[in-house]
Amino acid sequence: MSKFVTVGMSFPEFNKKAVVSIEKGKEFKQLSNEDIKGQWAVMFWWPKDFTFVCPTEIAEFNKNFTNFQDRDTVLLGASTDTEYVHLAWRKDHSDLRDLKFPMIADTSKSLADELGILNEGEKIAYRATFIIDPEGIVRWVNINDLSVGRNVAEVLRVLDALQTDELCPCNWTKGEETLSQKQRAEVAA
Repeated sequence: MSKFVTVGMSFPEFNKKAVVSIEKGKEFKQLSNEDIKGQWAVMFWWPKDFTFVCPTEIAEFNKNFTNFQDRDTVLLGASTDTEYVHLAWRKDHSDLRDLKFPMIADTSKSLADELGILNEGEKIAYRATFIIDPEGIVRWVNINDLSVGRNVAEVLRVLDALQTDELCPCNWTKGEETLSQKQRAEVAA
């Protein structure tokens, strides 16, 4: 990996085919930056379809889909598998049949390469998560080893903190005072 997209950088331009349904004739859709423009977005990557850790993560993101919607955030999943492999996996795996978010196929591996998240050995994506703000700027990146699943609750916690646009202390959770609020209260006292 010679480059890596990180916090403060623009999320790369992309235009990829995605699986959006298992209904015949409505399976696929082209997705690009235009589909997330002006909105918060979370794009998470997994290494391979038809594996063991990946469906646990994908299912957990799906269980939390309304939590992302409530935060006006577009949720996107992606891997370097083809759209046809994504579709077959969705049809085959009971936890994936009713996904509410698209599964992006980065078959050329161009987006994963541009993001700097390709594993050197197999050239598959690491378990990477990107939070992108409405201006298309990456605000958070998390990358896990191939063998360790991520924590969806932590993705939501960081998203909440970023959306406050205030200083948030360690372990801050939605509903708690931010440091900025605490400082204003102290000045007013």
